[in-house]
Amino acid sequence: MVYIGKSREYLLHLNAAEGIFEKARVLRYSMTEAEKILWNELKNRKFKGLKFRRQHPVHRYIGDFYCHEKRLIIEVDGGIHDQAETNEQDLNRTAELGRFGISVIRFRNEQVFNQLDQVLHEISKHIESMASRNSPSP
Repeated sequence: MVYIGKSREYLLHLNAAEGIFEKARVLRYSMTEAEKILWNELKNRKFKGLKFRRQHPVHRYIGDFYCHEKRLIIEVDGGIHDQAETNEQDLNRTAELGRFGISVIRFRNEQVFNQLDQVLHEISKHIESMASRNSPSP
């Protein structure tokens, strides 16, 4: 793969600040139960052969799960995301990452606990829709 003008590290992390890497390392060891369940489905290329990274620094943020190949972040949200301020921060974060060509999809903890197959299906549909948007028209 050829990287023109930017290092692989820059592209993978979008120039994330040094301190964010340590925070991500800490978060990897304190994942929520819902994150652990979803990680079990995503790790080791078990999901569609894609490489997912957990608690991955991207720009100013840490994505719960990040697939660089698809430029996709998957977030698993708890109750705090119901608060107006947190919800607004989530929207701003999603918009900012979108400017880098990274899409964000969100699931509730309860969805992962109670509807894991549906969560995986939604991720699959999202990836398929991304592929159809990015493929050239005949």
